[in-house]
Amino acid sequence: MSSLRHIRFQSPNRSPRGHHPGVFGLANALAREGRLSPGEWAIWRASNDWYDAHFPNPSTVDPTVYDPEVNPGAAAWFRPTATEALARVALYLRILSDHGVPCVRLESANPGRIVYADAYQVVVAPPVPPGTPPPVVLPGARRADPPTAQGRT
Repeated sequence: MSSLRHIRFQSPNRSPRGHHPGVFGLANALAREGRLSPGEWAIWRASNDWYDAHFPNPSTVDPTVYDPEVNPGAAAWFRPTATEALARVALYLRILSDHGVPCVRLESANPGRIVYADAYQVVVAPPVPPGTPPPVVLPGARRADPPTAQGRT
């Protein structure tokens, strides 16, 4: 078993949808609500642009990765080797702290059932209890939009 632990930054509180928004979603909410100062907005925008330019967005690679019908409770975790990406999270954490938005750091060698992976991150869903049938998406059914809390832009 590896001693390397995946890392996630998230709200300690559940959202109305029942999940714990991640660091990007928390910062995005502040921006969307117009609560960032011009300087904070510039840092947030430049940081999001940097992540978008340097790292894959799981929902772009696999549009179903955050689909609650397919992967209920899916959440992204940084790989412990994604040191540059992890270092840049501090900019978001400072903004959140300045606005009184709590954000906690979680670490786990086994954060859940991996539904997406790349060199920098994994997206995991809680383990599926034995005997649970796979979700069924009916032809022509509209899938729910992925939660914006997981996106960076």
